[in-house]
Amino acid sequence: MERIISPPLSELPKLRQPLTAGEKMVFDLFSSSLDPEWEIYIQPHLNGLRPDFVLLHPQIGIAVFEVKDWDLDAMEYFVRQGPPPKLWARKDGKEFSRQMDNPVTKAEYYREAIFNLYCPRLTAKKGFGAITAGVIFPFADRKRLRSLFDPFLKHEDNEQLARYMTISGASEIRNRDISHVFPDSTRSHSVLMRPELAEDLRGWLVEPDFSVTQRRPLVMNAHQRQLANFRTDTGFRRIKGPAGSGKSLVLAARAARLADEGKSVLVATFNITLWHYLRDLIVRDLRKKQSYRNIVFANFHSWCRDICEHVGWSDRYDDLWKGSDASIVMKTSLPNLVSTIADEMQAPTYDAILVDEGQDYQPLWWNTLRRFLKPGGEMLMAADATQNIYGTADDWTDDAMTGAGFRGNWSRLDVSYRLPPEAVPLIRNFADRFLPGTEIDLPLQNQGEFDLAPCRLRWVQCAAPQSAKACTEELLRMMHFTGTGNLANADITYLAADVASGSSVVEMLNDRGVKSVSTFAEDVQERRRQKVGFYMGDARIKATTLHSFKGWESPSLVIHVGTTTDAGSIALIYTGLTRLKNSSLGSRLTIISSSPEFLEYAKTWPNFTDITNKVDQSH
Repeated sequence: MERIISPPLSELPKLRQPLTAGEKMVFDLFSSSLDPEWEIYIQPHLNGLRPDFVLLHPQIGIAVFEVKDWDLDAMEYFVRQGPPPKLWARKDGKEFSRQMDNPVTKAEYYREAIFNLYCPRLTAKKGFGAITAGVIFPFADRKRLRSLFDPFLKHEDNEQLARYMTISGASEIRNRDISHVFPDSTRSHSVLMRPELAEDLRGWLVEPDFSVTQRRPLVMNAHQRQLANFRTDTGFRRIKGPAGSGKSLVLAARAARLADEGKSVLVATFNITLWHYLRDLIVRDLRKKQSYRNIVFANFHSWCRDICEHVGWSDRYDDLWKGSDASIVMKTSLPNLVSTIADEMQAPTYDAILVDEGQDYQPLWWNTLRRFLKPGGEMLMAADATQNIYGTADDWTDDAMTGAGFRGNWSRLDVSYRLPPEAVPLIRNFADRFLPGTEIDLPLQNQGEFDLAPCRLRWVQCAAPQSAKACTEELLRMMHFTGTGNLANADITYLAADVASGSSVVEMLNDRGVKSVSTFAEDVQERRRQKVGFYMGDARIKATTLHSFKGWESPSLVIHVGTTTDAGSIALIYTGLTRLKNSSLGSRLTIISSSPEFLEYAKTWPNFTDITNKVDQSH
């Protein structure tokens, strides 16, 4: 049989964190010496933890390994006795702690986490024996290693650790002594391990879809590539199309091309969280890595603040907010102030300014950005009027477009390449029922390569007080399908209707031992920091609001739409539905709704369940 290796062999040279020389030696030992039924997971996304290797056999057990390329002569290592003992080092007469990098305590922590959280069906106490660990130093002497690390294997707080953890050095790797490096490799079975337990763990181990995608160059059709490679006569271009049609793809490829030419590029968004997504798209299309330095990412209002700071007008910026309506400041006062800077001060200018989700921009904002464009530069706007959450798309009249520098027709993209084919009719049906027809830009179905990939579409109707628990249960339910289908738990994304409900769900997940990267902090400044740090490459489950996920995509989505059904909320729900990403491994979308207005529509979904009248007996 062919061994399961994640990421696969062909992808190992492309890892964002390349294997060290020692890790390559250890991988070679594992892949050449272990029975093919042993699965090898390299730098797995274990709910925020990142061990070097996890080995899994459905009939024998689980093993976690840390590999350190340490040179023990580079500094003097020693142990400070506890309890518990701590790893320290001495160099150039200075002593400092190395306990944070202690591979023995790290490996044991990973082992405990796998038992307590990620294999919950392992038998209590005895089941812990199904999980072993190892620490490998490919360039160090084993005797020196045992002398240094024995206190950690045998200290009184964990007297059993030495039974389940090995320490190996250069000679074991050189002699390919797999029986010492990994004693359980010689076993044929274990009464503690079963295939269903392996399924529990695989969802945490397999490489997320986002990590796989990030190593691939951008794939575009001829029309998309033409838009990305060539400028218009005026330098101004506007691209219109439904969700998933490749607008952001074209924008990212254009940014990469201009940056490779040495030009300065401002990529402007409305949402802070969109930066990471666009940045990762752009990096995939850059021909020169150093070109990345030519690109600045900003949402409009943070860019305005930075411009004020740059020219020494921070006092004027602060004065705008004193006793003023914040919405008026953001809509007009702030852009007017920054426009004044363009007239009176020396401020940064750009060869190109590219705006994604342009339907969220006011014409005044666009024209403010335009004042910072170098002569002969170019500007691009990508927009989808159907996702008119903030009501700004209506401001873009023909006169406003002409005043913004645009001539001629929109460049159009019609086909949705992101959405699974099964989801497109349901999304079009939602738009037909609930969105104003004059501004609908519906996706056409792509008859693409993933037509046969499974897509699971589920709608759960519940009472509002049930919604947080329902969301949590559906997220946990989605994890039941990850290991068997090679989908990863780290791909699962929860989109909340608001910060309060999202915070409740994150807290419930945390109580179940499931970590998440979220944007639900009560403090506004902290929430902004969370948004800046929100990215799909994080190894944990993702949790944010529908607002903050605009422009993003995921193959595994759980969406809470709440009870509000005003025009903005309906547009936001449409946006959430269109965030689903087609994947060759399959995709899943679950909606949790407490709105009676959507009930008849919800019944058209392939998997519909109504738990509104079910009594919660959990208390």
